[in-house]
Amino acid sequence: MPTEQGYEWIKRRAYSLWEEAGRPHGRDQDHWNQAAAEREDLERTQASVDGKEILVKYKRKPGLGKKAEAQSLSKSNGTT
Repeated sequence: MPTEQGYEWIKRRAYSLWEEAGRPHGRDQDHWNQAAAEREDLERTQASVDGKEILVKYKRKPGLGKKAEAQSLSKSNGTT
């Protein structure tokens, strides 16, 4: 559940998306869902202190270390 600040951001973004789409009737949920997804992406990323790099905070699959991920990747690429 978004914070009050997050909720306000989603509300403003959904309204903006609605306006950009030509103010169509009956698409409010589509615009809300898109805005919520964009907010989630923003919350998962953060800029580095100097602003030169984006740090992505995606959750890793449980139980997979670098070695297991490399093996999984090599199997999908056809290399072993």
